Amino acid sequence: MQAEVIEVIKLLSGNESLALGAYHAGVKVATSYPGTPSTEILKSIALFDDIYAEWSTNEKVAMEVAMGASYAGARSLVSMKHVGLNVAADPFMAISVTGVNAGMVVVCADDPGIHSSQNEQDNRYYAKLAKVPMLEPSDSQDAYELMSYAFNISEKFDTPVLMRTTTRISHSKSVVNVNRGRSVSATPSGFQRNVKKYVMLPGNARIRHPLVEERIAKLATYSETFPLNQIEWGERHLGVVTSGIAYQYAREVFPKASYLKLSMTYPLPQNLIRHFAAQVDKVIVIEELDPFLQENIRSMGIDVAGKEFIPMIGELNPNIVKEASYSAGLLDKTSPLQKTEPAKELPKRPPLLCPGCPHTGAFFVLSSIGQRLKLPGSRNKAPKESTLTITGDIGCYTLATYPPLCAMDTCACMGASIGQAMGMEKAGIGNKVIAVIGDSTFLHSGITPLVNAIYNGGQITVIILDNMTTAMTGHQEHPGTGISAQGKKTKAVKLEHLVKGIGINDIKVVDAFNIKAIRTAIKSSINNPELSVIIIRGSCTVHTPKRSEPLSINPEKCNQCGICLMLGCPAIQREDGHVHIDSTLCVGNACTLCQQICPQQAIVPQSNLEDTNSL
Repeated sequence: MQAEVIEVIKLLSGNESLALGAYHAGVKVATSYPGTPSTEILKSIALFDDIYAEWSTNEKVAMEVAMGASYAGARSLVSMKHVGLNVAADPFMAISVTGVNAGMVVVCADDPGIHSSQNEQDNRYYAKLAKVPMLEPSDSQDAYELMSYAFNISEKFDTPVLMRTTTRISHSKSVVNVNRGRSVSATPSGFQRNVKKYVMLPGNARIRHPLVEERIAKLATYSETFPLNQIEWGERHLGVVTSGIAYQYAREVFPKASYLKLSMTYPLPQNLIRHFAAQVDKVIVIEELDPFLQENIRSMGIDVAGKEFIPMIGELNPNIVKEASYSAGLLDKTSPLQKTEPAKELPKRPPLLCPGCPHTGAFFVLSSIGQRLKLPGSRNKAPKESTLTITGDIGCYTLATYPPLCAMDTCACMGASIGQAMGMEKAGIGNKVIAVIGDSTFLHSGITPLVNAIYNGGQITVIILDNMTTAMTGHQEHPGTGISAQGKKTKAVKLEHLVKGIGINDIKVVDAFNIKAIRTAIKSSINNPELSVIIIRGSCTVHTPKRSEPLSINPEKCNQCGICLMLGCPAIQREDGHVHIDSTLCVGNACTLCQQICPQQAIVPQSNLEDTNSL
């Protein structure tokens, strides 16, 4: 039953719209692991008190919790970024076979342009692989509306539904006509035991497979009349098939063309596409990333062009589409490109860790022990080969790859640092191998490779950088913080207890802002033939700011050696040959790393320097 609602107009991002749409559709359980560009979906839905929302340990767990809720008769939503679906692929493929009880929607946010990811994969192929329906919104209104359809489709066809968005849809705001209220539904029906449906022993799976094939055939018929697959007739000399954000760009470039806007992009409405193609002189497909639509339409025997001129790499925008259309002869030059030039004299922002970052000290020590540092102005070059090999992981600390720290050698995917370090050590690498991983990432997927290292006699050092938050995606909670997604206090996982419990004896917990203690711990561990773990703990300064009186450099003591610059702290700057500290950026006594490493003891609290100058 639908609650009564007065229509209101709101300005919402795509992520906010997806959350509101799911809430109004009656979702009762929402799960996620934070990952740009999907994070705000769970953050938005967690604000509602009458549902259960959680930051799960990782995407696989999130998928499984949502599956369990669906099996128990409660509508569920699970959201993640594109690479998160790689992590969750096993249960995702499983529920595509078992089907659902109550509706279950999987939101996957792709990242064209690789704004905050390690790759640019096109997750539309997951729908085809799993043989599940896929919906794609083209703006916030679509995102809101499609959620209701998604849950209804899920229950009507006994299937999970994949809702695929992209960065620009997720983060751009547009006007939404909120025309529904929360669905008032009965208490979840509870789990009904059905071994042939839910227990995928080979015998049962063989029975389910034909049902999956029947389901996708029925969905193909349904897609022909899906209300949000819409033809918009314009001039018939050009017909554009498109979906998602590419629809918005195409409309700007070809305002007079005819359009087939697809909101259900798998399975495709073949009869609708053939009807559209027969009514226009030329058909093109405009889509981001891979030629998913183009290849499927071409396989129907329809002559269609697209990726011959539309780029396969990176995000699209109207200028890119227009320029590509010029080259393909689809546009003349009567409408010149409206290129937006960047503002002049914008300050450059090199990729650096934040002022007061608790990871800075660890990477400074690793870089110095590994003989990677090269002092500014020094004629002595840093060695080409470090004495340490540092395998890195996914997190904001990956910025330590860049100069001046240069303290990371690999970065692949969540949790890979420990497994890679193990592989290097077993391959007989000459250097000492150190794996670096963040606290949230360790809990996400670092525990299993650490168990593997114990079991297989690894002799590596693992550094867990514990800043007590999931910093890179906007400071979400995780199992180590003891706070739930909905702000409730819960049981916190103590990393040192966990590590000790899986059999590691050499465990050190070190203050992230104590250079001497960090150096002592790292040297001790790399000289220990056993597997060792160092937990370097310090609060993220952005998340829990503890700003105090900023530090300054005493010009009478400073000899311009440049050692403080090797921290890579944005607050420490060199101008006109002199080093100074920007007081608006410095976090003061919450850090003091520069003060600790200055050989001239030239760095002091700002008031000390002012008192000296007043004498």
